[in-house]
Amino acid sequence: MGRLFSLSPCSFLIRISIFACLQVIVVVNGGTTNLTPPSFTPINHDLYHSSGNLMEEIKGLVHRHPNKLTMDTIKAGNKGYGAEISVVTYSRERRERDERSKFRILLSFGQHGRELITTELALRILSILSEEKFLPNIDPASLNSTLDKLVIKVVPMENLNGRKLVEAGDLCERRNGRGVDLNRNWSVDWGKKEKDYDPYEENPGTAPFSEPETQMMRKLAISFDPHVWLNVHSGMEALFMPYDHKNTTPDGLPSHQMKLLLEEVNHLHCQKRCMIGSGGGSVGYLAHGTATDYMYDIVRVPMAFTFEIYGDGTASSKDCFKMFNPTDLSTFNRVLNEWSAAFFTIFKLGPYQLGEINSKMSVSNLDKWVSIDDYLNGYLMERRNRYGKKMEVLELGMQEIRTYFRLFLLSSVLLMFMFCSRISKGKSTRQIVSAIPL
Repeated sequence: MGRLFSLSPCSFLIRISIFACLQVIVVVNGGTTNLTPPSFTPINHDLYHSSGNLMEEIKGLVHRHPNKLTMDTIKAGNKGYGAEISVVTYSRERRERDERSKFRILLSFGQHGRELITTELALRILSILSEEKFLPNIDPASLNSTLDKLVIKVVPMENLNGRKLVEAGDLCERRNGRGVDLNRNWSVDWGKKEKDYDPYEENPGTAPFSEPETQMMRKLAISFDPHVWLNVHSGMEALFMPYDHKNTTPDGLPSHQMKLLLEEVNHLHCQKRCMIGSGGGSVGYLAHGTATDYMYDIVRVPMAFTFEIYGDGTASSKDCFKMFNPTDLSTFNRVLNEWSAAFFTIFKLGPYQLGEINSKMSVSNLDKWVSIDDYLNGYLMERRNRYGKKMEVLELGMQEIRTYFRLFLLSSVLLMFMFCSRISKGKSTRQIVSAIPL
């Protein structure tokens, strides 16, 4: 107190004024004395790879294990926007002719840029498949016996452009490089908007498959024709099956078998804390135009899932890194260990569950209808791999056929128009002649 009254009158008045202003600020803010802006959790670079480093790690795995892993890079673009995805294929024999006879699994990670933990899980799973890392309490001989029967395609980072935006500082960005949510850009129930629609979170694009990323994923899915599709996200802990766009699950035995498999995963690896059911019936909102609904309804993948592997419900809605990703080493390792084991349970039990479906329903491949455009786009896609860029010869032929077909349609329309015009003129002439008095 002595120092306060030893000040000059002017200094004393200035300090009293500042103190009074601070009191007003406190009252206006409802009694809050914290005048600093809220802090947001940055990316923990001690735990998480950058997108470039992560893909380099995966390329290193492929290079070191060519007898098990191969890697293709697919590129696409439209209207000045380009994108690419890398696809890692695991097969112990690496004979392409055997691919159709094996149980096929397609995994996608990093569809939303802000969900970094999902891409780390992709790296961990590939490390285990290449036997550079190991799962505890699993017999290697039993694991190898399971993996011998599988072909697994892994997309480690579906949304590379969106991920780069996150790494540049937009930690809440989930969309791709031009602001479209890739998990709303598929054709099943596309474009429908709920009352709480937020374009920042759910922009579906200008049309189904308007985005190069979803175009490439669609082609990959149709050409590979997987038995299991698994789309990996974070934000909560959940094991979802179709549907996302309505509050129901599919009818019949396939739905029952999917649910049994998810219940087993929940019991073994989630300690029964994970939510199970349809995405639309469990999350609290409906999602339209999602990849999993397309895979199940259109591609007819027998088992289509969305896994949510982590979420911090205590985080602020604006603290996105903390909300969607573990921030400490212990939780980071726990998530990767538990969910890696969960995936290998899917690898082991998936073929058995599908065998149960097929033995009771005798599902024929003829029942798996897709449009001819989807079929052709799936099998005739441009690829870039370690052997260099190559264009399928058949694709060039199909482009010619499509061109001639369009010309045929155009000429047919023109001929029809000319024919109708001639008939119309003929009728007019007859009417004029009949109107002339004889």
